[in-house]
Amino acid sequence: MDNKQFLIGVGRRKKSVAIVKMKEGEGKITVNRKTLEQYFPIFYHQEDAIKPLIVTDLKNKFDIEVKTEGGGITGQVDAIKLGIARALVKYDSSLLPKLKEYGLLTRDPRMKERKKYGQKGARKKFQWTKR
Repeated sequence: MDNKQFLIGVGRRKKSVAIVKMKEGEGKITVNRKTLEQYFPIFYHQEDAIKPLIVTDLKNKFDIEVKTEGGGITGQVDAIKLGIARALVKYDSSLLPKLKEYGLLTRDPRMKERKKYGQKGARKKFQWTKR
């Protein structure tokens, strides 16, 4: 992006991290240098990623550039959603109650549970044998 005025929001979910840069424009959204439709071909992923913009009726007011890495598709979608919501609060703090009402500013703390020694995975055990 240029050195023009832009807002930055960072979102995380599981192993995914999304850095969101927003500036006023006509509503172009790029994720890792691809359009939103190319990066997330499934429609409900596209809608979920821009949910903070839909809730606040600012869908066509900002050009958004996202750099995301790590995790899977759903984790990246949720990371982008949180990053956009945080950037919107920086833009206008009066949007905070509306975004909180929809739970868009809450960072989901659930992470993958670690594998335990003497076991096959986090919860799964090796098969027990009597003899």
